[in-house]
Amino acid sequence: MTTHTRTPMPTPARPAPLFTLPGVYAPQHDTALLTRALDREGIGAGTSVLDLGTGSGALAVAAARRGARVTALDISWRAVLTARLNALLSRQSVTVHHGDLTTRVPRGPFDLVLSNPPYVPSPSPMLPRRGAARAWDGGLAGRLVVDRVCDTAPRILRTGGVLLMVHSALCGEQLTLDRLALRGMKAEVVERRCIPFGPVLRSRQAWLRRRHLIGDDETSEELVVVRAERV
Repeated sequence: MTTHTRTPMPTPARPAPLFTLPGVYAPQHDTALLTRALDREGIGAGTSVLDLGTGSGALAVAAARRGARVTALDISWRAVLTARLNALLSRQSVTVHHGDLTTRVPRGPFDLVLSNPPYVPSPSPMLPRRGAARAWDGGLAGRLVVDRVCDTAPRILRTGGVLLMVHSALCGEQLTLDRLALRGMKAEVVERRCIPFGPVLRSRQAWLRRRHLIGDDETSEELVVVRAERV
């Protein structure tokens, strides 16, 4: 009698963990929320993706794992180095450039633009020029970079291309939808999640109350993912 042995199926390799250099934004709730929205876009081989403000490269690597051709951009050299190393450790091909939204945005056209920009309202009307706060401070209304993304995406997306951007409802989701609509984009909120205030917002609660951005008893913020299609 012939004895058959069953060859065990190989265990799928787990994605390499991402790491961040000091001062680089580590993946958090907003990253996970945007990744979930990314999964619904059905990207694959041949999809051209641009990740604006890539930080650790988490979103860029996630898109590359799904077969996309990915370009990423960040103003921080530490973020650029972090994203390049994370792509290497994950064995994914990602082209990472150093620059900001006014000097170095690749021409495209792209099928998909991803962005997790700095969006936290801050007491300073200017964006920080250095330090970890550059990853989250967005000016008095939290919109200095959000508005730039709204203005840039339509110029670099193909017709039918999509922008996915996450930000806090504190900086005004309707303002984002209206700004994108004025630029020929069909925009809507596709994801929402309430999360407790983190250290930055906790440290600014009194200031946020004075500006009437939060109520006296508020201890959480709502994150939203905006999906905008160029029509």
